[in-house]
Order: sequence, then structure tokens, then C-alpha cells
Amino acid sequence: MSELKEKKLKDMNVAVFESRHAKTLCDLIRLSGGNAVSAPSLKEVPLENNPQVFSFAEKLFAGEIDLLILLTGVGARALLSVLETRYPKEQILEAFRKIKIVPRGPKPVRVLNEWQVPYAFTVPEPNTWVELLETLSQNKAMISLQGCRVAVQEYGVENTELLEGLKHRGAQVLKVPVYRWELPDDLEPLKTTIEDMIAGNIQVALFTTAVQVTHLFQVAKQMGLETLLERAFSNLVVASVGPDCSKAIAAYGIRVDIEPESPKMGPLVQGVAEKAKLIFESKKKAGTSLEKSCATEVLDTVLRITRDESWDETPFIKACRLQKTSFTPVWLMRQAGRYMTDYRQIREKHAFLDICKNKDLVTEITVTAQEKIHADAAIIFSDILLMAEAFGLGLDYLKGDGPSIKKAIRSKEDVQALPQINPEESLSYVMQAIRQTRQSLKPNIPLIGFAGAPFTLASYMIEGGSSKDFERTKKLMHSDTGIWEDLMEKITRATAKYLNAQVKAGVQAVQLFDSWAGCLSAEEYERYVYPYSSRLIASVDKRVPLIHFGTGTGKFIGLFSRAGGDVIGVDHRISIGDAWKKIGYDKAVQGNLDPTILVKGSLKDIEKGVRAIFHEVGSRPGHIFNLGHGVLLETPLENVIALVDMVHEFSR
Repeated sequence: MSELKEKKLKDMNVAVFESRHAKTLCDLIRLSGGNAVSAPSLKEVPLENNPQVFSFAEKLFAGEIDLLILLTGVGARALLSVLETRYPKEQILEAFRKIKIVPRGPKPVRVLNEWQVPYAFTVPEPNTWVELLETLSQNKAMISLQGCRVAVQEYGVENTELLEGLKHRGAQVLKVPVYRWELPDDLEPLKTTIEDMIAGNIQVALFTTAVQVTHLFQVAKQMGLETLLERAFSNLVVASVGPDCSKAIAAYGIRVDIEPESPKMGPLVQGVAEKAKLIFESKKKAGTSLEKSCATEVLDTVLRITRDESWDETPFIKACRLQKTSFTPVWLMRQAGRYMTDYRQIREKHAFLDICKNKDLVTEITVTAQEKIHADAAIIFSDILLMAEAFGLGLDYLKGDGPSIKKAIRSKEDVQALPQINPEESLSYVMQAIRQTRQSLKPNIPLIGFAGAPFTLASYMIEGGSSKDFERTKKLMHSDTGIWEDLMEKITRATAKYLNAQVKAGVQAVQLFDSWAGCLSAEEYERYVYPYSSRLIASVDKRVPLIHFGTGTGKFIGLFSRAGGDVIGVDHRISIGDAWKKIGYDKAVQGNLDPTILVKGSLKDIEKGVRAIFHEVGSRPGHIFNLGHGVLLETPLENVIALVDMVHEFSR
């Protein structure tokens, strides 16, 4: 600490995005001569109703948990606090003493020592999921993961790599979320710091957790300053507390300049004190900075134009983020489609594929539909099978028979022949349509992009089109796992690129359609589909919410939810209230009126259906009203308009 007192950060402004330990971190920076600019970027929100914690408790007391992994100290304390609402503290601690516990780092170790609960072993620095898995592998004699029933205390966001690593080693994994991270109530310090970073008034950006990076860019996007902020980082010294945080920073294309060997605040500030000034001067000489006067002028212009265009304040996006809204947002799958006279008139003159490739027609169809029914979001007019054409398989839409894949996948050679594609290029017409549609929509209407999930796209490619029994798909899936894995890997990589390209083009949310997942058993889904859907979802830009939708998934909706997504789409074959309990209240839900009610039902029937769904979800934030599937062809437009009006009226 004596080195910090040498005032090595004199005349340097250091942006600090820490919330809980902001004062400690700012004090360390001031000791080294720097000016700490505090911009808290998150708040921890306990999960009010947490069925996953109590499910864990039931299994714990029944002797059905072998290993508990504690990822954070504050999470461990929160876990005990929630359990104490139903069980005596000593009963809980005694149950902990009967199982093996592995704390990820020193903070959960301190908590266990306070509780007088022993732990199996500690994890070496930098205490990431990588060291955790390596330590478990090195201690097989003490803990064998094969068949081991492992509970993982989560800390705000899902650690997909850790969960998948445990499953890959044979463990049965139970997630135990105890709180989530949200943006702070007061965003002004964060907004002001973003403006100062762009204007060149900040020299160092200091991050202590990955979520800080996500929230920083989330607010910048809300302000319309995302691009300018990305450019500003080339002139800043970027300091990260450890590998997980650095990985999140790198995902935004930002280089980390300083990362301490020990992932703690003291070594982090010490590293900044020793290296920041030299790195900053080097960047300045390299000419990577924006001219301050130019940056300020651009900033002022952008602020005047875009400050009112706040996507994150729209009801749809707020609901995706589990935030309270003044009414329930509603949009409909296939809201821009064949039930509308406007669309049928266009379809009479143009082939379906030609429409998808014409940005003017896509814009007209998408915007017209949203404006006619007054939906709270628009979804880009497109089709999930455009990816099959990009793969070179050929695609046609036969009247009355639906889509047709000309070169269906039948062999190992067919899979090997699939090229590695870049959807940003091969599907560039989709991105052009998104950009133009975004400009044509009202500023307060979010635009949704989408893609087919790996299993659904694979089944189309194997069957050659739609199918009732998916015989060929299941036969290939069960008989040759090597071919199946190669096919799913190629689709997963391409789809991740496709969705990220749509985000880059300007959508505010994306939806992943797993339309055929319901043909599988829970065991089939977990073995053959889950690894790829979860990997895909983890690869999608976190700056926009992702909706994960499938039909017929009620029988394994909890597993489907664990594959990922900020919002889980629920079809009409399951009660949305029951589904939400299984999904977990740490995620938003979307759904789930039976679309046939809009075709056959009276206005009273529609009202009854809407009220029944509202009764199921209650007043809990995070519900987006939708159908359990797409709008049907025979649906009267007036019924759709009435539905949207009812949702808005009844929920206000």
C-alpha cells in the first residue's frame, strides 16, 4: 500500500463502475493521487419468490445433494437468508455440514468459517470457473463428478461455461439463483461518466465485474452513444480485475491494458497506479484519441437528437428486463403476415422469397402491421429458412405445401459439404431491411430480429421441409451422433453470427424459434439439443434481450429455460402460471393465448382468455403478452386489434 501513496495517478481521472465496494475502491485510487469518478452500474436485487432455492432445500434435507458450489460470499449469505424464512438456521447449517462444499474464492471461504461449516478445498487464483473445474478434476479421489448431484449457487448471471463443464464431466447440475443484477435506480452518474469518457475527460476505466461492462453499454445504447463510447475506449486505459471480467470487455472489441495477477481490488489499483500513466501517454502519442473539441461537438449533437429515443424505457424492453411497466406490452408472432389484406395484396404480385429479399417490401409489411394493430414491438418480416439457402441447400416455397429444401441432408458427405458461412454477407439483404425498417418505425417501437434454433433448422434441412413425425431427423440423431454433432455445430456457429449481425444492424431484441423441439422427449432434448441451444444463446450479444421460444416444450420447460434466454416463450398447451414457476421468476415470460380463439371466438371469448392469462401471471413484472404460436391465416384483423386493445386496457 505504500506504493499507492507515491501519487502515481496524479492528474488522472479514473472511472469506477463498482457499486457495493465503491467507497473502498475510490479511496484506494485517491491514495495514489488519482481522481476517482464513481459511476455505480448495478444493484443486486434479491429474488422475491424463489422456488429454485426451496427446491434445493428439499433436495438438501432429503440427502439428494452431494456437492454445493458457492460462487460468491454475498450470494452464500443471501442463500442462507432466503432459507431462513422457512427453516431454522441450525437445521440448514447442519445439512451443509453433511455434504461437500467447494467455495470458489476467499469471500465464500470467510462466510463458511463464520458458519463453522467445513469445505472440501479451496480454488487457486484467479478463482474463475476454469480453476474451479481444474481443481475438481484434480481431486477426483475426494469428489467424483460422474453421477454427482451438484448444486451451484449463482450470482446474478448464469455461468454457462461452468454449468456445461460440470455436465460434461458427468455431474447432475441444479442451479440455485439467489439474486439478480439490475441497473441502479439513479442512472445520472453513469450517463454523465459516459459523456465524460466520450469527451476525453476520463483517462482510466476500471472494471471489477463483467456485468458492469454490459450495463455501461446498455445505458450508452439507450443514450444513442454506443458507437462513440466504443471509439472513446481506444484512448482510455482499461483495467480489469480478472479473466472473467476481461472476457466480457473483450466481447465488445475492447482491449484490456491492465489485469492483476491476483483478482482483488488492492492489486488492481496498484497495477493501475504503476502502469496507467505510461500506457495513457503511449496511446496519446500513437494518435488513437479523438480530438477533444471534435468529440465534444459530436457528443452535443448526438445528445440533442437521441436522448428521447430511449429503448430501455419502452414497456417491451423493460418487461424483458423484469422491470415494472405501466401496462403489459403485447406483440404477436406472425403479426406481419397472411391474415392481413395488405400482405395478401403484396403476395399476389411477388414470390415469398422475393419479398424477403426486398428491403422496401419488408419495411412496408413490418411497419404497416405494427401500426395497424398498435403492437408494442415490431418483428422484422423474414423467415427462419433463409439460413438454409445461405448454406447452399436451395429453398423454395410451394403453394399449399410450405417450404421445400432442394438438397436435403442425408449423409456425412452432405454435412461436410456445408460451407462455413458469414450471414452478414450471405444474408446481407436481411441487414439492409433491418436498417431501413428501424428508420421507418416510430422511435418508441422496438424492432425484433429472429432466427431458427439449431434443432428446428436441422430438422428442416434433414426432412427437406415440414414433417409430422420427424422420422429422418430422429433416425440420424440417434444412429450417428458424429454426423449430428457436426451438423449442429455448423448451424450453431452460423446462427450466432446471424443474430449478432442483426443486433449490429439495429434490432432491439432477438427471438430464437425452436418450433419443432416439442417432438422430442426431455431426455432427447437434453442430450441432442440443449448443448447447442445453450452455446448459441451464450454467444449472442448481451446488449439486447433474447427471447427463447418453442412449441410443445411444456413437458421440459424448466430444461428449455436453462438453455438460456432473458425471456422464455410459452405456447398455449401449458398454463403460463405453471410454466413460470418451472422457468423461475428470474426470467421474463412471453405468451400464451391459444391462437384459435382469435379465429373462432367472440370478443367475449377473447376477453375471457386475456383475463385468464392475467390471473395466472398476477402483478409480477416480466410478462409480455403474445399468442402460444403465430397468428392463423383465417384470423379477422378486427379480432387482433381488439386483443391488443384489451391487453393494454386490462393491464393499465
